[in-house]
Amino acid sequence: MKIVSYNVNGIRAAINKGLLEWLREESPDIICFQELKATIDQIPVLEIESLGYKSYFFPSKRKGYSGVGVLSKHEPLHVEYGMGIQKYDDEGRFLRTDFENYSVVSVYHPSGTSGEERQDFKMKWLEDFSLYINSLKKKYNLILCGDYNICHTEIDIHDPIRNAHNSGFLPEEREWIDQFIKSGFIDSFRYCNGDVKDRYSWWSYRFNARTNNKGWRIDYIMVEDKLKDQIVSADILYNVVHSDHCPITLQVK
Repeated sequence: MKIVSYNVNGIRAAINKGLLEWLREESPDIICFQELKATIDQIPVLEIESLGYKSYFFPSKRKGYSGVGVLSKHEPLHVEYGMGIQKYDDEGRFLRTDFENYSVVSVYHPSGTSGEERQDFKMKWLEDFSLYINSLKKKYNLILCGDYNICHTEIDIHDPIRNAHNSGFLPEEREWIDQFIKSGFIDSFRYCNGDVKDRYSWWSYRFNARTNNKGWRIDYIMVEDKLKDQIVSADILYNVVHSDHCPITLQVK
């Protein structure tokens, strides 16, 4: 079973750059999208489903902003749109698909880079997200795919010293990742690849950052500890270019 997570930074723009052709070739069983930046009527659903997928989208109420989606070759038993918390659900940040043995989530954590107000929003989200996930863990085996907008450790960012006080690498954000993992999750990429360096999932469009590999690893597929034995491999597909992010993958038994 191949699962992919991909912040497409606008699904229409990514499609124009060859996303669907890549999807046909890569052929994951499940792909989780973040940052759709589109309403459902703006997404070519029929063209996507012609590739053999069932599609589920949860856009933001604000046009051209946020939004998540899941494509699956296997029809879920249930699809849950949102977390039941209006201020987050209005931004289209959480979509859960339930299968027989596990639930796959596409999640798009807020960014705090635009200012103090959104950083406060992000920190409150992280608190509420942890509480919500802890309640879900009692019922479901969770695989959480998405853009977390946080680098965990110094090897997850190209310049940890200069970014030490920037949103996405703040001590309190990194501490949150620490505690979240300790609560019962596995960072699948680190689990499979150890302390390998210079592997990133997002690069700024400025300063030739991608060409020079000056990136951040902010996209994760977090797997519940109880699914540990089912993990086969995890990777970052840094050569795939439809977005300022690249896809990340997980293979499970």
